[in-house]
Amino acid sequence: MTRQSLSVGKLEPDMLKQFVFSCLGAANSRVILGPRIGEDASVIDFKDKVLVVHSDPITGAVEDIGWLAVNIVANDIATRGVKPLWMLIVLLLPNNIDSAKLKHITQQIDEAAKELGIAIVGGHSEVTPSIKRPIIVATAMGEAEKDKLVQSSGAKVGDHVIVTKGAAIEGTAILSRELAEPLQRKINSRIIKNAQRFIRNVSVVEDALTAVKVGGVHAMHDATEGGVAAGLQEIAWASDVGIVAYEKKISVYEETKLICQALKIDPLRTIGSGALIISAHPKKAKEIVAALREKGISASIVGETVDKSKGSNILRKNGTMLDLTEPVKEELWRVLSKKF
Repeated sequence: MTRQSLSVGKLEPDMLKQFVFSCLGAANSRVILGPRIGEDASVIDFKDKVLVVHSDPITGAVEDIGWLAVNIVANDIATRGVKPLWMLIVLLLPNNIDSAKLKHITQQIDEAAKELGIAIVGGHSEVTPSIKRPIIVATAMGEAEKDKLVQSSGAKVGDHVIVTKGAAIEGTAILSRELAEPLQRKINSRIIKNAQRFIRNVSVVEDALTAVKVGGVHAMHDATEGGVAAGLQEIAWASDVGIVAYEKKISVYEETKLICQALKIDPLRTIGSGALIISAHPKKAKEIVAALREKGISASIVGETVDKSKGSNILRKNGTMLDLTEPVKEELWRVLSKKF
């Protein structure tokens, strides 16, 4: 076997298929939905109900790591149309950390979990010399009726595609904190402070539950690593459809624009938790958008699903195309690697 070096970020689909999905232990008939490209939460049969489970690490942030750990993993339960209820936390700490920092992290976890109504039911914690900064891996769980589940693979040709809030919300929050000092040389400090508050907007739990209540939702995916572009891509891959979206219809907050311009990165390809991508029946899409806006959640129809043969693209404002057939590379790592 020829050795191949791995790039920073999520494993690419070919790597997942070859080295991960081929090594999944014993088969179990109660696994309704296991690991698949584009699917972020597994589903296990519990007779009249199902258990929805998902794990995620936080590796690209330090200042808000506890808050992000809870919200990011909860989002992937919510994209199934399910309320997250329980969570396990694995807390890995570098050996130069002190008790004040530990308290800061655990208080963030506690606050975020209480806000979402989630019980922390277990996990693990340790100080290890193997890392230079804190890492948290969280596992969230929720339960639901079988017939009410939403999957990333449920999109149908002709669906309208909705994006809530805006692009690169999480990336804006992380970069404005982790790179605050260099950014202040290029951007007004007021803008940076506003951007740091974006951390409060990374949850899509209410977005998802509101959309499902309206009905007509065929698929959902949050915009995590790779941003809105990767979220659109993963729905297309999972559902075996194409997607045509328009950059001019995808909201980008002013703070995000300025930070991305200063760092020369693309907001559509920057980690974007806080934005939910919804593929919905065209007769329900406007109703879903209206319901979200009634909750104070901005949302727009940004495109539609098409036959796979037509490909997947985002039409840029300048007339070029962002091709979504190849794996989207996350922009955050490129700028943070200089710090870490």
